[in-house]
Amino acid sequence: MNFDFLKEQDGHYDLFADACLEAEKIFATSPAMCAVGCRKALELAVKWVYAVDSSISMPYKDNLASLLHEYSFKQCVDERVWRPLIGVNKLGNLSVHTDRRVTASDAMISLRSLFNFVDWIDYCYGKNYVERTFDEKEVPPKGVPLTRSQVAAIKAQGAIVAQKDKDIETLEARLEEMSDQLAAERARNEKVRAFNPEEISEYETRKRYIDWDLGLAGWTLGDDVVEEREVYGMPVERGDNTGIGYVDYLLLGKDGKPLAVVEAKKTSLSAQKGLQQARLYANCLQKEFGYRPLIFLSNGFDTLFVDDESAPMRQVSGVFSRDELQRIMNRRGNAKSLVSVPVNEQIAGGGTNRYYQIEAIKRACANFDEGHRRGLLVMATGTGKTRVSAGLADVLMRAGRVKNVLFLADRVALVSQAARAFQKYLPETSRCNLCKNKDERDARIVFSTYPTILNAVDAVRNDDGARMYTPAHFDLIIVDEAHRSIFKKYRAIFDYFDALVVGLTATPANEVDRNTYDFFEVERGVPTYVYEYETATEQDHVLVPYLGIETHTSFLDDGITYDKLSEADRRTLEDDFEETGQDVPDFIANSQIMSWVFNEQTVDAVLETLMDKGIRVNGGQDLGKTVIFAQNQKHARFIVERFGKLYPGLPGDYIKTVLHSDDYSHTVIDEFELKALPVITVSVDMMDTGIDVPEIVNLVFFKKVRSKIKFWQMIGRGTRLCEGLGVLDPLDGAHADKERFFIFDWCRNFEFFRENPKLVEGKIGSSLSEAVFCRQATLVKDLQQSAFAGDDYQALRGELVSTIHYQVVDLNEELVSVRLHRQAVEKYKQKASYACVSEGDLGVLTSEVAPLVRNDEADVDALRFDAFMYGFMCSLCDGYKVTNHVNRLVSVSMKLQERTTIPQVKEKLPVLRSITDERFMTDISVLKLEEIRCELRGLLRFLQGGDGRRDVVTHLADPITEVKYGVAASPGEDFTDYKMKVERWVREFSNTLVVQKLHRNLPMTEYEFSQLERIFTHELGSPDDYERAFGDTSFGLLVRKLVKLDHDAAMEAFAGFINSGDLNEQQIAFVHKVVDYIVENGYMEPKALTQPPFDRPRSFIRMFNTQQQMGLVAVINKIKENAERPAA
Repeated sequence: MNFDFLKEQDGHYDLFADACLEAEKIFATSPAMCAVGCRKALELAVKWVYAVDSSISMPYKDNLASLLHEYSFKQCVDERVWRPLIGVNKLGNLSVHTDRRVTASDAMISLRSLFNFVDWIDYCYGKNYVERTFDEKEVPPKGVPLTRSQVAAIKAQGAIVAQKDKDIETLEARLEEMSDQLAAERARNEKVRAFNPEEISEYETRKRYIDWDLGLAGWTLGDDVVEEREVYGMPVERGDNTGIGYVDYLLLGKDGKPLAVVEAKKTSLSAQKGLQQARLYANCLQKEFGYRPLIFLSNGFDTLFVDDESAPMRQVSGVFSRDELQRIMNRRGNAKSLVSVPVNEQIAGGGTNRYYQIEAIKRACANFDEGHRRGLLVMATGTGKTRVSAGLADVLMRAGRVKNVLFLADRVALVSQAARAFQKYLPETSRCNLCKNKDERDARIVFSTYPTILNAVDAVRNDDGARMYTPAHFDLIIVDEAHRSIFKKYRAIFDYFDALVVGLTATPANEVDRNTYDFFEVERGVPTYVYEYETATEQDHVLVPYLGIETHTSFLDDGITYDKLSEADRRTLEDDFEETGQDVPDFIANSQIMSWVFNEQTVDAVLETLMDKGIRVNGGQDLGKTVIFAQNQKHARFIVERFGKLYPGLPGDYIKTVLHSDDYSHTVIDEFELKALPVITVSVDMMDTGIDVPEIVNLVFFKKVRSKIKFWQMIGRGTRLCEGLGVLDPLDGAHADKERFFIFDWCRNFEFFRENPKLVEGKIGSSLSEAVFCRQATLVKDLQQSAFAGDDYQALRGELVSTIHYQVVDLNEELVSVRLHRQAVEKYKQKASYACVSEGDLGVLTSEVAPLVRNDEADVDALRFDAFMYGFMCSLCDGYKVTNHVNRLVSVSMKLQERTTIPQVKEKLPVLRSITDERFMTDISVLKLEEIRCELRGLLRFLQGGDGRRDVVTHLADPITEVKYGVAASPGEDFTDYKMKVERWVREFSNTLVVQKLHRNLPMTEYEFSQLERIFTHELGSPDDYERAFGDTSFGLLVRKLVKLDHDAAMEAFAGFINSGDLNEQQIAFVHKVVDYIVENGYMEPKALTQPPFDRPRSFIRMFNTQQQMGLVAVINKIKENAERPAA
């Protein structure tokens, strides 16, 4: 047999020799068991290599996948040998965890790959290596008989041979003294011995990628997948369709009939190359079976899905499962038009003034009916976005367009809240909150956070052991608060699932390079549907408005300047700082007042103002429910402490903090929602979104907010209606219902957003690992320049290449996020790809690969310093100003020099002093900076305490200097492009009756005219919006101008005038010129007849007599009148 040579080495390979032989013996009996045996033998052989070779480092996990991907191991093993080992591992896992059939050819590939690996072991570590090749004829034709219990035992153990970890430990102990010697022998053997493993062909490599994808989706080659299936009726030449074709993969349904064709192309070719070929195969199968199968195109990296009967070709992340394909086939001819399915008003749209919920659902449905796969619904906080999402899901389900729904939110609390709401709205539909109960993961509606579903895609299996959440599992994804970090961090979810996507948000963010509108594939500034805050509060009264109260104090506005204090206050401040052993600074910025300097009287003013001037309930006896937004946790706790001092007679749980660091903080939110106490919650980022407490009547902004999105989400906590609350408004008296709420703004937030109405949200930050990787890759490219051709610089470049190459090699190919970028990952796993990095290479490395990498560095401060220093080096290479970098590095050095009592810092004093030396900038270089990075990165943790300042409680008077009532800021997103919205509406509804009447010069009814008015001044904007955009142009004239006038209709209008019989050739030509003008512009003002181009060669007055002039003007006016007002 092929593995017999392992027993000829005096027990050298005993740890894995028997496992290899048993795997080969059992091939003929069971290819699946052979695959399992190969995997176990491989694991033992790999562990043997780790045990005997001191140059290979053990990874953080000792499972086979981690052992195979460990960088030092991969660097050691011949690339031609290493890559097929991934397939051995995967095939073995599929065999263990599923009942899918493993073909003989699959098992033979595993045996061959295992053989090449153990042959490589002998080549490196054997004493008497001879060249050998794998021979399929040597595999025993008769296998080892297996009983059912043996098969079960094999699957349960995942092994043929029950090897014990203690055997490996014994081996390690025996060979520990020899490991350095064996590593050295390997290095010598690699130089003097020849090793030429059989390389797998391009076809087999390509096929393996696709085979893996099919296996992950639950398909089994030879069972429900037929390879090279013959089809008849292929074109031979023009007019001759008698040829035979061979479908690469034909996917079969449970009835054995075709569901889909998979056309495979080489990895080096575009997957689209096979589109026409696949369509011809589909034509042949359609003739054979009477229906058209679906089509997948794949080159192993990219997969395209084609359903010629329903939608254009689109990219997908992989082949769909059998059930998913059957579901798509079943929809053919059965799915209803979404417009024809009524909205269930028990779910959405019921009650007073909730018409907009039905409009939102219908607009989303119309958007999907038009062929769009994504949409964005912008609805003010509190207007029922969850109801709309449930109502939309219900319509899509009843229409037969959707079976499974995924609801995504960014916090567990929001997920649970949505799940509870859907339970009430859709009680008959199975649901699963994936954050709490994974047992019901096959429910029709799954609720999850982004990381939870991303992990579930990789980890969750169905009863057959296949991946539960395959690419087409969900038909609809609902994204709650769609403006968050989904654009970058979790985009893999939306790239992986092939589903309709609808985003729900109150404030879409026009971020610099990841715009919300772009993500949801809608025009910028023109969401699929909009229901704005002003409409909800001022017109429909489904939300309550706020009264903004902007309050100023000297310290919160301008900070504390020592020299401006009175003599008494100076002494007080000095005493306060002396208690903490610190000197009084000359100036304390207003941002520091709530950071480390806490002035009692400032906090007292905030609390006393709230208690004296806040909206009250219970006939004015009690303060209404209140949320105070604090700057940080210390600030929040200090607020609660001061409240206890000011109001000792109130219960201890009258005010509570809601902080991430507190255990069971979510229970405080539950109490605030459901119980009388607490009345006041002091929150740091935990109650900004997703908290639905209609009784809230006071919000206190005791922190600066610089995100428009976050600001309006926080305001949204108070907008809910609350009937029968019985409030006492200090400014306008008692009310039975909640009529408005107060916002006490102490940090000039309203002022900030008034002065910055076009504020652009900042970019979503990168992780430290990503930032370091990007800067290292940039530096690798920069060091290719001739200025850095020296050996020292190239040695540094080599180290950087090795570092980033290691991180790419270490990526787990089984993770969905990695598979989605398989082509880029595969390329940069090859070290040759870094020989000369182009701009395009750098773009792929930074945009596709960098977000995938993980850095094992445990010292976060060191990693942050790495990112800074690599950025410094890049700026230096590119010739940018580095003044800020220098200043920051000098600052770090000076702070460390203040900590020389720490031995590690004292050891680096020469380096630290060189940075603060005035000559530092004269000989600065990339090499010098790299030396500094290496020397200092381990010291940054000693600065973790910041600048060493201790918190100070001060006792200075800080009186209120100004109070402004009625302050406001423009709401959330600025939908200023009203014209674009109107034009889009006219385009999309061009076939409606009223638009067609205007196009064809037919008179409107009173109802049709009122509908236009409602759409332009209610749905798409306000009367003011219309006036600003179009002045006093009537609604009908505007539509006519946009859709133009039908030429035949125009000619019909002028027919009587032209056919009167008394017009000459010149006059008829003039009329035709008028017709062309009106057709193009929709209508005409009579005065235009005296202006160019109608004044040449002869004027209107000269060309027509008075009666003719009156007749022509009458026709022009009639055309305009049909569009200007309804018929009498």
